[in-house]
Amino acid sequence: MKHILPLWTLPAGAALLAGCGNTTQKEATDCNLRQKPNIVYLIADDLGIGDLSCYGATQISTPNIDRLAGQGAQFTNAYATSSTSTPSRFGLLTGMYPWRQENTGIAPGNSELIIDTACVTLADMFHAEGYTTAAIGKWHLGLGPKGGTDFNTLIRPNTQDIGFDYEYIIPATVDRVPCVFVENGRVAGLDPNDPITVSYDHKVGHWPTGLENPELVTLKPSQGHNNTIINGIPRIGWMTGGKAALWNDEEIADVITSKAKDFIINHQDRPFFLYMGTQDVHVPRVPHPRFAGKSGMGTRGDVILQLDWTVGEIMHTLDSLHLADNTIFVFCSDNGPVIDDGYQDQALELLNGHTPMKHYRGGKYSAYEAGTRIPFIVRWPLGIQPCKQQALFSMIDVYASLAALLNHPLTPDSVAPDSRDRLATLLGKDNNECNHYIVQQNLNNTLSIIQGTWKYIEPSDKPAIEYWTRMELGNDTKPQLYNISIDPSETNNVAEAHPETVRALSALLEQVKAGKEREIK
Repeated sequence: MKHILPLWTLPAGAALLAGCGNTTQKEATDCNLRQKPNIVYLIADDLGIGDLSCYGATQISTPNIDRLAGQGAQFTNAYATSSTSTPSRFGLLTGMYPWRQENTGIAPGNSELIIDTACVTLADMFHAEGYTTAAIGKWHLGLGPKGGTDFNTLIRPNTQDIGFDYEYIIPATVDRVPCVFVENGRVAGLDPNDPITVSYDHKVGHWPTGLENPELVTLKPSQGHNNTIINGIPRIGWMTGGKAALWNDEEIADVITSKAKDFIINHQDRPFFLYMGTQDVHVPRVPHPRFAGKSGMGTRGDVILQLDWTVGEIMHTLDSLHLADNTIFVFCSDNGPVIDDGYQDQALELLNGHTPMKHYRGGKYSAYEAGTRIPFIVRWPLGIQPCKQQALFSMIDVYASLAALLNHPLTPDSVAPDSRDRLATLLGKDNNECNHYIVQQNLNNTLSIIQGTWKYIEPSDKPAIEYWTRMELGNDTKPQLYNISIDPSETNNVAEAHPETVRALSALLEQVKAGKEREIK
């Protein structure tokens, strides 16, 4: 059984319960429920630590996210578990390193649900604590049974089978078919007389593709992305049918933001957990006309402004309902940034000195720092004093930390097996890292481990460059060791000069791989 730090031992928690008074058992239960903090977990897509003005960006302004950071704990050494979307989100919701499971690569749009319904997820944990739960926006963890998703019937299993009461989701990514929303297991707006067919193996139906009909393309691909054309944009995978259900790319942010606001409004009287995934700033980057051309950095900059607007809308909703003080609002990215990720959108040419990766090496897909070092902000006015949190923190530890907040025991040991209670760090109260470490994976499942000032990347015979983006993956047949306190750009591999550190970190990583974290002192 994991160590639990009770919520109500915290000064904020004690203050929350003070108003319950002498009541009946039901009234006391209702009172206790109302006092529990709401949770909004907003996870952006492919956003870099250098993309926000609160993290030092000077070519773009993100005032709403800046305000969130100024009112909470802004982390400077926070990491996703993985440098790609599907495994990163898997780790957050299961508390298990994604590389322990075989099917946590980048999921196709018709993938089966890759989280076992027997798994006790983060949403299950909140549900057990009396929370109403919702998944809104980007999902990318699959839907349906093994063998592929049938989008024409009630899709089961779905997120409601792993702890969520409500879902309104993008099945995969916005550059993958099917380009539809799924609400509570059914494609929203689907005409049953126009059934959907999806394939990632071969063309289906007669809809035009980017490869065959380039004259119909309005956003040209730079790599791949030459299959079925939806809204003038060629996607990954083939699709036909479901025309009435297709999304309008420039309206996606408005749609999912509206759904998230409605969920908050409709569940304001009881504690809620909202897991919200934005499509921004993933390709294809199609801003609403309100934001088009406003950043001066092309569409990638414009959708950063759109993302900031989304955050502002959620904050305004919480403020207007007087929920902000007792709502834990977490904002982060699923992995590091990528500039050209398959479309000719001039993202590179229009950077104008903007540095999404800051001074870090790599980016999305990579084992280097920019692959997994992410913006991470936690605001809770009743429980967090505004601060810059410099302690090492991994998204894998969110699960156990929030369980500790609610005094929820994580039993048996198979529940969130890799997540550790770092509640004090999450609340900005503890910079004492002791022997804390974090583990990350890149696109090819090469693992790295950080402890103290040292980062070790295990040897790998996988490719050094990701062909799609020309991004350095961080793979090398030799071990790599970097002192990231003095070499944050990872320019000097000092493995040969520090063999004892290499041996120690390699052994520590092997212990983690073997599932022996509880034996690590």
